[in-house]
Amino acid sequence: MQRAHAFGLVLLASLGSLALAPQAPRAEPLFNGKDLSGWVAVNCSPATFTVKDGEIRCTGKPTGVLRTAERYRNFVMEMEWMHEVPGGNAGLFVWSDPLPARGQPFTRSIEVQVMLTDDVKDKEGRLLYTGHGDIFSIHGATMVPDRPHPAGWARCLPSERLTKPAGQWNHYKVTAKEGTMKLEVNGREVSGGRDMSPREGHICLESEGSPIRFRNISITRLPDDGTPLPAEQQCAPDEGFRPIFDGTLDGWHETDGHYGHWKPADWRLTYDGRGDSLWTDMEYADFELICDWRWTGAATKAKVPVIRPDGTTPAGPDGKPLTVEIDDFGDSGILLRGNDKSQVNIWCWPVGSGEVYGYRNDISQPAAVRAAVTPREKADMPPGQWNRFRIRMQGDRLSVNLNGKTVIENAQLPGVPRRGPIGLQHHGAPIEFANLYVRALKPDAK
Repeated sequence: MQRAHAFGLVLLASLGSLALAPQAPRAEPLFNGKDLSGWVAVNCSPATFTVKDGEIRCTGKPTGVLRTAERYRNFVMEMEWMHEVPGGNAGLFVWSDPLPARGQPFTRSIEVQVMLTDDVKDKEGRLLYTGHGDIFSIHGATMVPDRPHPAGWARCLPSERLTKPAGQWNHYKVTAKEGTMKLEVNGREVSGGRDMSPREGHICLESEGSPIRFRNISITRLPDDGTPLPAEQQCAPDEGFRPIFDGTLDGWHETDGHYGHWKPADWRLTYDGRGDSLWTDMEYADFELICDWRWTGAATKAKVPVIRPDGTTPAGPDGKPLTVEIDDFGDSGILLRGNDKSQVNIWCWPVGSGEVYGYRNDISQPAAVRAAVTPREKADMPPGQWNRFRIRMQGDRLSVNLNGKTVIENAQLPGVPRRGPIGLQHHGAPIEFANLYVRALKPDAK
C-alpha cells in the first residue's frame, strides 16, 4: 500500500512537471484556406486578391499589397507560391508598416523577392538581382546582407538558383528573429541578412503586374529575448486608416459632362487638368485624411502675391499688392466637407501648400482666423516629387501636416459645414494623387 501511494506521488509530480514545462512553438495557419480573414487590403481593389480552391489568387493589378492585421516580431513563416506566367513578379514583405511609403505603392519593410527572371547585370558585368530569393530593404528599412552585394546594395543575392519556373509550386521558409532573417527556397537556405530595421511589423503579399497564387501559409511564433524594442525598430502603428482609392474610381464621381479626365493609372490617380473636381460618394464629418500628390505638368512664369505670416499681402512701392515671380506648375487642393471655401490649397506660391484660401482672403473673418490658416512654413517638395498631406478636420478645427511638418495647427473655420464629401480640386493643372486614406474621428468633446 505504501509503495502504491509513493508511486502515485511520483506520477503526480511527473505530470505536474510536464504541465509546467515550456511548450514547443507550434505552427498556426496564417491563411485559413477559405477567405481573407486576418488580412487587410492596403491599396488594392477587392478583385486583386481573392480566394479560390484553398489559394490566395492575385491578379497583379493594381500594384499594391495585402497585409496581415496582426504584427509579428520573431517567427518562422512557410508558404507555397506559383507564378502563372514567365517573368512573373511579386514579393513577400516582412516587418512591414501598415501603410505605403510616401509616393510609393509599397511599404517600408524587408522584401523577400518572389520573381521569375534571369540574372540581371549592369554594364560592368556586376550581378544586381536574381529571381531566386533575393532579400533586401525597401523604402527606409535597413539591413546588412549575409554576403556583400557586388554594387554595394543592401541586398543579399542567393547562394543557389533553386526557383522553379511558371506553372510549378515553390516553397519558401522564412526564419525571422531579432533582426536576423534567413530564407530557404525549396528546402535549402539561400539568402539572409542581419541588423534589420524594423524588426517587428506586418507581413504582406505583393501585387506587381502579373498573376500569382499563394497557398499553405503558416506561421510559428518564436519567443523574443524579453527586451522591448525601441520605436525606431518597430513598424508604424496601425491607426485605423482605410483606403478611399483602390486603383479604380469606385466610390468617386465626376461632375456631369466632365467625364474621362480623372483616370486610374495603376496605383496612381491622374488628372489632365481639363475636367472638373472629383468627389467621394461618401460624406465625412470628423476625419483624418492621408493624401499623396505631385505636379506632372510644365511650369510657366507667373507673378503671385507675397503673403505675410498673418495672411495679409503688403503693398509695393507703387501702392499695389507686392508680387514675386515664380515657376508656376499649377493650382489644386483638397476640398473638405463638400465646400469650396474650406479648401486645403496645393500650389507653388512661396507661402507654401496647406493654406486655406477661402478663409485667408475673407476680410470679414477675424485677423486671428486669417493668420491661423496661413502656413507656418513652406514644406513642399520640389515640383515633380511626391508630397504627403495629413489633414485633420474635427468640428470646425483644421490641422494640416505636409511632409512631416505641421503647417496649419488647430485653425478655426467658422461656418464650415458639419459634414460633406471630400473633393480633389480642378483648377486647370495636371496633377497626380495616390495613397488616399481616411479614418473617422470621434466628435470633439467640446
